[in-house]
Amino acid sequence: EVQLVESGGGSVQAGGSLRLSCAAYGFTSKNKCMGWFRQTPGMEREGVARIFGNGSTQYADSVKGRFTVSLDNAKNTLYLQMNSLKPEDSTMYFCAARPCSWTTWYWGQGTQVTVSS
Repeated sequence: EVQLVESGGGSVQAGGSLRLSCAAYGFTSKNKCMGWFRQTPGMEREGVARIFGNGSTQYADSVKGRFTVSLDNAKNTLYLQMNSLKPEDSTMYFCAARPCSWTTWYWGQGTQVTVSS
């Protein structure tokens, strides 16, 4: 069983920073594809940042240049460094992981990020 345990969410002022962590338990795929998604009720899910088995990354245009995704393979932990946060970044963030050959994801429980003006 794969369990994704997130931490690091919280409330900050605009311009501040947060670092989200996602510890992946029982996820032993040789080729790990992981990412961060966010979703506000009534809106579509958005892929914020993804990291692929070859180490390449992708970012949503809305966060590019401000957010950085990384994977510590030794700790089996995914990170999302969020800088220059904006109020529009406020929503629930979800960690996701899959073997890169899959098309479906394991999901974390979600963590709330709130950015005040």
